Amino acid sequence: MSTDQNGYSYALTRTLDAPVSRVWQAWTTPDQYAQWAYAVPGSVEMDVRPGGAWKATVRTPEGAEFPLTGSYIEVAEPRRLTLGMDVPGRPDPATMTLELTEQGPRNTVITLRQTCDTAEERDGAEQGSGMLLDGLTGFLADDAKA
Repeated sequence: MSTDQNGYSYALTRTLDAPVSRVWQAWTTPDQYAQWAYAVPGSVEMDVRPGGAWKATVRTPEGAEFPLTGSYIEVAEPRRLTLGMDVPGRPDPATMTLELTEQGPRNTVITLRQTCDTAEERDGAEQGSGMLLDGLTGFLADDAKA
């Protein structure tokens, strides 16, 4: 974690047991994304192209629901995806960048990066991103067993 001139940043990196194309598909296909990203069934919509919109309603383990919306800023299939996330009360979207790097034929290194305005916002976003990576890791592990 580091603080830069634009705010508070984090980067999370994991090695996943799946090829890059499979990880990309899991992240950009609504029915697959909904299975691992804590989304309410039927709430995920994705128009995966620069300027295309996305939305999902996330349900926490406690049962609270949060609608999320945004747009795709950069789509460089299958290596890089930059999402803009609408934040109430903020004029510009928050951005999160996902980078996928092939590590041999069966593994992918995924890195999520985000810069936030406050330490509190960063801590919450980092926790949420960690949950996403946990869900994705489990989804891909179940996929590999099938």
